Amino acid sequence: MKILLLVIRWVVGLLFIFSGLVKANDPLGLAYKMQEFFEVWGMHGLQDYTLLFSLLMNTFEVVAGVAVIVGWQMRLFSWLLLLLIVFFTFLTGYAVLSGKIKTCGCFGDCIPLSSEQSFIKDLILLVLIIFLFLMRKKIQPELASKTALKLLIFSLAGTIFLQYRDLRYLPVVDCLPYKKGNDIIEQMQVPAGAIPDSLTLNFVYKKNGKILNFDQAHFPDDFDTTYEYIDRKDVVARKGNGMLAPIADFSVQSLTGADTTRAIFQTDKYILVMAQDFENYDKWKTAIVGLIQDAQSKHIPIFLVTADAHTAAEQFRTIEILKCDATVMKTAARVKPTIFLMERAKIKEKFSVYNQSLMQDATDIIMGKKLN
Repeated sequence: MKILLLVIRWVVGLLFIFSGLVKANDPLGLAYKMQEFFEVWGMHGLQDYTLLFSLLMNTFEVVAGVAVIVGWQMRLFSWLLLLLIVFFTFLTGYAVLSGKIKTCGCFGDCIPLSSEQSFIKDLILLVLIIFLFLMRKKIQPELASKTALKLLIFSLAGTIFLQYRDLRYLPVVDCLPYKKGNDIIEQMQVPAGAIPDSLTLNFVYKKNGKILNFDQAHFPDDFDTTYEYIDRKDVVARKGNGMLAPIADFSVQSLTGADTTRAIFQTDKYILVMAQDFENYDKWKTAIVGLIQDAQSKHIPIFLVTADAHTAAEQFRTIEILKCDATVMKTAARVKPTIFLMERAKIKEKFSVYNQSLMQDATDIIMGKKLN
């Protein structure tokens, strides 16, 4: 029993540490996933706090994982882990049963799990944590109290520092389709063997006080103006295999609304400055203005891509502004702004505006004079 208890502690602890660190690599990714849940539940008042929730959750997972492994304060942490895994199991179970959430973000974008896979994982963890909870009084500390406390403080500080670094300089490991080295056009191609969902239109009408449902192939024989239209919904008639293009909806438009995506991707070398909006603009304005001046002096095309074109047009008058969907930009540019050094549709380099070294060398890198 003692060996079994030790093995389960290590399994649960390592899983929580791994889960926390993977998500801490990209805390905004988890924040956006939380926003998706809150949107579905209509809890719009919590949307502004998702990043804080993400930072706290990732930090707690790492610290709790370390605590379980070293056996520190198990009476407290067994309760906390039990409450957390019950909550996680509810979330993933809801995602499976409702079908409204496709992925739960349990291991971030680096290891995407379907809602079904996440639910099974949480059920297994629930069983293991219930076992630990029942055996919590028999778990003895593996380290002296002061040593264990120092290790937990180190884990806490390390996770906080990692998340701060990622929010300022982009994730250490970029698992998104817009990562360095990827070709955006290639990422927009549907994988070979992909089978899309087969959809049918389901109509809802009202006649003589009764609600009637039928699809486009089975309209009533007496269908006429006496049928009152209520709603129309897409219904999955046959499930596909879930294979989708990594990038489904990237496009940029000029201020007049003209789609310039193809023209941009035909440019040999150019720079994209992607800023979803202009929050904290004063902190990065000088760096971007300097980059624009440097690029223009060397005749390197440079474009500002944003979802807030009106503000961009007011602030920047010497650079071409392109509009892009805000949701797309959340994935492409985690930091505002993110700099893309492009060769046609290929991302040659990608970095945060706060990376001073790459900002200074940006024009040399894109011209091939300085390779990293």
